[in-house]
Amino acid sequence: MDMLLTRQDLGPVTRLELSSPETYNALSLEMIEELIAALNRIAAQENVRVVILAARGKAFSAGHDLPQMQAALSEPDKGRQALTHLFGRCAALMQRIPALPQPVIAEVQGIATAAGCQLVASCDLAVASRTARFGVNGVSIGLFCSTPMVALTRAISPKAAFEMLTTGEFIPADRAREIGLVNRVADPEDLPAETMRLAESIATKLPEAIRLGKRAFHQQLSQSVEDAYALTRDVMCRNMLLDDTAEGIAAFLDKRPPNWA
Repeated sequence: MDMLLTRQDLGPVTRLELSSPETYNALSLEMIEELIAALNRIAAQENVRVVILAARGKAFSAGHDLPQMQAALSEPDKGRQALTHLFGRCAALMQRIPALPQPVIAEVQGIATAAGCQLVASCDLAVASRTARFGVNGVSIGLFCSTPMVALTRAISPKAAFEMLTTGEFIPADRAREIGLVNRVADPEDLPAETMRLAESIATKLPEAIRLGKRAFHQQLSQSVEDAYALTRDVMCRNMLLDDTAEGIAAFLDKRPPNWA
């Protein structure tokens, strides 16, 4: 089998690239498992400060592998067990990304549809080519994108998400930025450089502060305001007590760069 995922380490930034352009980088069970395994390895590597999730070919990802799903329907239980396993592993992948200690940036060069759009929505940040398009178009073939809906409704407004889910229409990159699905839009030839600029900006910050902050960011999203303040109060205290944070404050007051190891 050809390699489905490639990795490139660029100093503190690691670039993962979906490498199955012939399937439009479909999220087959095999692709999902490779992504989970790669992210699990990265989680334990403190030298990796930021992850870029990119793709090769015309599409970022066309979503689930429809032939694989269709083949499951011929099984004795009409695919219930296989499909439940597939959607469960996909959900595990989408939850692994926000749980990763390092920020993850989606670099979207082409179409991102259905579970491919879900993958973008699950990333912490996204940079898109001006020619990229986004959609959750399963409804157009009679399959409502229920699992992609989970990530999408947590990334953009409910009304914008419901319109995409019920019409199956694709939106351009500029509209995706307007509704909060992506952070930045770049010309196609500038996309990798723009993504790397964002990654390097984050990578220069104190790693432990970013890790504490990312974890707290995702935890407080599902909490009440009162609980969120209680959580973040404790996180701020832990952050303030770090030796490197004391150095960062001293450096700011002294008008010099911080001396972080």
